[in-house]
Amino acid sequence: MPLDVLTPVTPRRRRRRFRAGRVALFVLVLVVAVGAGIWFGRHEAKAAHHSVAPSEPPRKAASRTRTVSHAAPKTPPRLLYGTPLLKGVHVRVRAPAAILVDADTGRVLWAERPYERRKIASLTKIMTATLALREVPWESTLTVARAATQVPLVREGLRTGTHVKAWKLFYSLLLYSGNDDATQLAISAAGSVHAFLRQMNDEARALGLRDTHYTSPSGVIDRGNYSTPWDIAALTRYAFRNPRFDRLVRTRRIEVPWSAPTNSKIYLNNNFLLHEYRGANGVKTGYTHEAGWCLVASATRHGTRLIAVVLDSPNLYADARRLLNLGFRHT
Repeated sequence: MPLDVLTPVTPRRRRRRFRAGRVALFVLVLVVAVGAGIWFGRHEAKAAHHSVAPSEPPRKAASRTRTVSHAAPKTPPRLLYGTPLLKGVHVRVRAPAAILVDADTGRVLWAERPYERRKIASLTKIMTATLALREVPWESTLTVARAATQVPLVREGLRTGTHVKAWKLFYSLLLYSGNDDATQLAISAAGSVHAFLRQMNDEARALGLRDTHYTSPSGVIDRGNYSTPWDIAALTRYAFRNPRFDRLVRTRRIEVPWSAPTNSKIYLNNNFLLHEYRGANGVKTGYTHEAGWCLVASATRHGTRLIAVVLDSPNLYADARRLLNLGFRHT
């Protein structure tokens, strides 16, 4: 056989082997590429998962923050309610602004200009006592500050630097109506008169007393110191929740020991209705030239307690009696 016939056979086999190798190499590359793609895909998925995880806590924290920032403000307690139940019933009251309420339920029974802002003199001390009873321990010993001895008008005679039990000042505050007692209790409760005034006005807002503002803890300063019959009756209802306040305002007379040379003091309640009206058990009198005669009176009969408030009355006890009589006739 000629050699030229045999020559092409070997290259054809090599060509076939070469082609088979290229196919195998292609398949191998393809498999590697697919495998790499799968591996990278899984890696990216894990990376994406881990990149999301740290951002979840901030979203929760932001959600908590939004909840706190949008929390509804505390609603003031409903201390009084309703239109006057005895509206239209004639009663002769000379006070230009007055109100009668059921102390147990807060129901308004009768009113005359209940929202009219007026000066209130020593009725201010109802708020002073309410806060000081909360902040000053009953049996604590107080050191009289110089500022307490320098207040004008009615003072029981506290002396700078002397030590006195807090409970004695509370009796003088609400029976004798000492302005020096009010100042000392304010300082003892809040550190200063100005700080205590902030507390008084904050408390008024918290209780929903929208037409009340205080500029002194005693009421001796009329300018900017005002309230309304509605607000005063509401505050008195709130003050009654403290049994000590209730016991203080119904006390007619008390003798307390005192340091020498005084030795003892007798406090007589300025609310003469306690001696003249059956069932009377509080609360507070007030007077300045600008405020006129003011009175918060309370009485209990047949299990019902009433509160009467009269402001700037030419005859406060007669007005209070008429209002209380009206209430007891219809309850």
